[in-house]
Amino acid sequence: MAIQNPYAAYQQSSVNTATPGELTLMLYNGCLKFIKLACQAIENNDIERKNENLIKAQNIIQELNGTLNRNIELSGSMGAMYDYIYRRLVEANIKSDKSILEEVEGYVTDFRDAWKQAIQIERKDRHGSGGIA
Repeated sequence: MAIQNPYAAYQQSSVNTATPGELTLMLYNGCLKFIKLACQAIENNDIERKNENLIKAQNIIQELNGTLNRNIELSGSMGAMYDYIYRRLVEANIKSDKSILEEVEGYVTDFRDAWKQAIQIERKDRHGSGGIA
């Protein structure tokens, strides 16, 4: 049986072989992608596409919030920030407000960049080199 879509197969393989840290990084990147697509949809007055992409971004933020280890002190602050981001995504969806999405994109980018750096440090400590491109 031939693979119908090699890109989809590659994506599935990437998810199946990723570490938990890499999966979290993928979630951040996916959230940023959906925020950008929602901004484009607002520019094009495509309400359905805007809503679809913002719901996907909201779902990712809920997943990130739900998987926090609440036994770690920092998770309380992160959870509050995820709650704020989620509320702002809902508000951006209701108001079709790109400025809110730009604000939220900045926060998600900061989380993503910090997470990426943590993965790189962990890999370097574990393997003596390496990083994520």
